Amino acid sequence: MAEATAKSTMGSGASTFGEAFRRRVEMHPDRIAVRTVDDQVSLTWKELRDRVDRLAGGLAKLGLRRGDTIALMLNNRPEFAIADLAAATLGATPFSIYQTLPAEQIAYVVADAGARIAIVETAHLKSFGEARKNLPGLEHVILVDGERVGDTLRLEDVESSGADFDAAAAARSVGPEDLLTLIYTSGTTGPPKGVQLSHRNLFTVVQGLLDIVDFPDESRVISWLPTAHIAERAFNYYLPLLMGFTITTCANPREIISYLPKVRPQFFFAVPRIWEKMKAGLEAQLAGLPAEQQAKMKENVDAAIDRVRLTQAGKPVPPDLERRVAAADAEVFSALRAMLGLDQAASVVVGAAPTPPEVIEFFHALGIPLAEGWGMSETCGVGTVNRPGRIKLGTVGPPVPGIEIRLAEDGEVLIRGDNIMVGYRNQPEKTAETIDGEGWLATGDIGEIDDEGYLKIVDRKKELIINAAGKNMSPANIESTLKAATPLIGQACVIGDRRPYNTALIVLDPDFAAAWAARNGMSGMSLEELAGQEKIITAVQRGVDEANSRLSRVEQVKKFTIVPGDWMPGGAELTPTMKLKRKPIAEKYGEAVEAMYRG
Repeated sequence: MAEATAKSTMGSGASTFGEAFRRRVEMHPDRIAVRTVDDQVSLTWKELRDRVDRLAGGLAKLGLRRGDTIALMLNNRPEFAIADLAAATLGATPFSIYQTLPAEQIAYVVADAGARIAIVETAHLKSFGEARKNLPGLEHVILVDGERVGDTLRLEDVESSGADFDAAAAARSVGPEDLLTLIYTSGTTGPPKGVQLSHRNLFTVVQGLLDIVDFPDESRVISWLPTAHIAERAFNYYLPLLMGFTITTCANPREIISYLPKVRPQFFFAVPRIWEKMKAGLEAQLAGLPAEQQAKMKENVDAAIDRVRLTQAGKPVPPDLERRVAAADAEVFSALRAMLGLDQAASVVVGAAPTPPEVIEFFHALGIPLAEGWGMSETCGVGTVNRPGRIKLGTVGPPVPGIEIRLAEDGEVLIRGDNIMVGYRNQPEKTAETIDGEGWLATGDIGEIDDEGYLKIVDRKKELIINAAGKNMSPANIESTLKAATPLIGQACVIGDRRPYNTALIVLDPDFAAAWAARNGMSGMSLEELAGQEKIITAVQRGVDEANSRLSRVEQVKKFTIVPGDWMPGGAELTPTMKLKRKPIAEKYGEAVEAMYRG
């Protein structure tokens, strides 16, 4: 069977990714391994191996050895796989740098990792060059594209210098406890920590995922998240690498939604913002239909949501409702799935931040069983995940096979398994604070576990709001409720710690706000202009009122301010993985916040 063939890789005897890669080449040498969406670059597994082996030889001539580190600052492109696998073949540890980092932070992570070699894209050479001024230990910078600049080297020249290298022998010398990669956390406070992950760590995660999902043979995935993000590494790189899936690279993450129908992936992982934008896009299209079609579509979606809710509650679905939803699926929803490019997906997962339950419910109604999962860099991005066919909305699922979870006395989620990091680089004290003597890692998340072992994340332990009356609240839950109440809200940051009531800074969703403005006589206005328009403020107020109706009195948002413009990943307000930087936000918008508490 196709599923059995796909899963058989993990039993091939390989214990490192370099060896697993070579075995995959033997199994399917002529299958496409990595490509661009237009096929201007399309490498079979054999072609990929040949380039990996040559580059490994060239890097070895430059002095890269087992146990060394090498920095990668690349967009999602086929050369990433070549560079990363070449380093892994040598037993070196490749790590990626977020392209949005300023030179100071680039210098910090490269120095902390101790890298002597870096492979960089020309587009990022300016910021990397600034960082290099403070990196005396960095000996070589290799460019993957364009012509040499200064003392940089060209990737093709380094490759051509390593043609006679015995890469197979080098790969055999690498062990499962060797470091496979470093993930520098995009923490919301303090400098990033280097999370050290071994081959064994990532093998554990991939095996756990394979125990949960039956992936078809010759599956397709899209590499689109930053390669410095653990979810990108685990789901869109290491999983397809071991299973022989075809990876299509998407260099611009803003284009991911347009890539889906071109690739039709069997597996797709995305952060909540992508699913929110897809939902908002569909709702914007619905709003543009004639009134009669709008009403019909709304009836279909509402019926499908009723079915989802009944199913989730374990209640029988009335036959007439089942027939209505089946008819809607055949007539409308199946076409929507095809339009989105998710009609062939065996698994679709959301994670890395809280997701509004209404968003997950919406996609379930359309026949896209979105599964929420949970993990962190320190757990290889995976800890729990909802299984296909056994999804509980509002939870992040039970533990992945081979992983244990439990709650500390204060509700903090503790996790243990072979997926737990080796430790923080150069920070043994911080490692000891995080992982106890029995191997339990303290996650910093507050959770609840139901009687079937499904985990619900309440909030980050350090981010809980305790108001002036001593009431504890989850800002993430309130923010999720706000965003679910109206697609006009793209981002929300709730303030209320040690305050008499909650307020919120709100950022308009650029796509939905533009469509909304066009329908309301404000076409062409920028986000900055729209933020001050009474019509927009009134519409957002309706959304806030709707959200408040779903919140307890103490959680409700009493006042809000629409912030002009947008918040971008890696900017002042969001980490590269789109988590709120609460302290910098509070400082940057301090005057606006204080104004909401005056008078």
